[in-house]
Amino acid sequence: MSKSVARVAEALQGAGLAAEIIEPGPSRTAEEAAAACGCELDQIVKSLIFQGESGRIYLFLTAGGNRLDPARAAEVAGEALGRADAETVRRETGFAIGGVAPLGHLNPPVIFADPRLLDFAQVFAAAGTPRHVFAIEPRALITACGAALAGFTS
Repeated sequence: MSKSVARVAEALQGAGLAAEIIEPGPSRTAEEAAAACGCELDQIVKSLIFQGESGRIYLFLTAGGNRLDPARAAEVAGEALGRADAETVRRETGFAIGGVAPLGHLNPPVIFADPRLLDFAQVFAAAGTPRHVFAIEPRALITACGAALAGFTS
């Protein structure tokens, strides 16, 4: 088990969640993950990392078929945002782009969640690598990672 997957497993266990980490196949994109998991596209939790002008890191948990609206995301964050580069994502979260989990970060970001995720009994989120995911009830995920529900999609 990779260090990243182990960190996610530890964070899940620490939150009292019995989510099983699986390797269903390529899951680098939401479309690949939905096909591999056999679920609807919006059941995939995309983890989008942005950096504010202040340097603060933000994680937006978005339903797979939704697109983040940069202006709405900046309004939610309270500052101008730019997409975090791969080096910043790795340094701050401990994960590579394509495998950023909602929890288990080296430096926990401010987290916002797309309300669309609540339309499902189960969602699938990255578990530390582009190949690993875990299934979880969305409210449990939002609570475990300390996310605030917010409208930031278009």
